[in-house]
Amino acid sequence: MKKLLAAAAIGTAGIMPAQAEGIEIRANGSTPAAIGTAENFTGQAVISALYPPTEITRASTGLVNFAPGARTVWHSHPAGQLLIVTAGQGWVQEEGKDKRTINPGDVVWIPVGIKHWHGATDTSPMAHIALSYMQDGKNVDWLEPVSDEQYR
Repeated sequence: MKKLLAAAAIGTAGIMPAQAEGIEIRANGSTPAAIGTAENFTGQAVISALYPPTEITRASTGLVNFAPGARTVWHSHPAGQLLIVTAGQGWVQEEGKDKRTINPGDVVWIPVGIKHWHGATDTSPMAHIALSYMQDGKNVDWLEPVSDEQYR
């Protein structure tokens, strides 16, 4: 069940038909949180699915809370990803470039196919809302872990 929730938040959820005929509210906490799997994260990351992809939104949306030192593995997105930092301080790194610091209020666009990772700094937790856009029923390609040397 936890893996399914994590997949719905950031992984492999398919696009659902657009069904709302009016304003839809999903109450805070109405979807159980899931612990990020060791295949996709180093350290503790908690994923809360916020809204599934639909034919209109075309993005899965989730809130990800990273403990200090926690991070994703290297990955890319077939249709791009938007991150909105909500708390703490984190890092994001594109392969072959220096890691960059991200803070609350920062918005990060990750273009199609860019190999990258993101997570908390070694001393601060970090939370972000992730909008991962769908292409052909997929929104992420998970790759290898970020080594401790790459993270530092």
